Amino acid sequence: MYDRDLVLDILTQISQAAATISKRFEPIKSANDFTDSEWGMEKLDAICMQLIAIGESLKNLDKITDKTLLLKYPQIEWDKIKGMRDIITHHYFDVDVEVIFDVCKNHIEGLAHTVRKIIQDLK
Repeated sequence: MYDRDLVLDILTQISQAAATISKRFEPIKSANDFTDSEWGMEKLDAICMQLIAIGESLKNLDKITDKTLLLKYPQIEWDKIKGMRDIITHHYFDVDVEVIFDVCKNHIEGLAHTVRKIIQDLK
């Protein structure tokens, strides 16, 4: 069995990171908004940092739970999130802003919803 309180702390941090991404993404209307100005690049950098934190936290959850917890929630592509962390971290200059835009626009809210569900289920 794993440390439920530690898992809840990590999930709460992931939830907060997803909320931060949503807030930072609000003024972004297209992928070009990231690349057409210094302001946009700062938004991209800030969002990528949160995506790295989420991916790393998910890897830690897998270690702590012996890869059993996330498997119960297959509606999220957990491996893709962890893989995105690797790409951003190790190949930052190759990051595709269209992919980051798509993740923020179409996937962050689903992730946040599922993480809140996991937190409720564990409580």
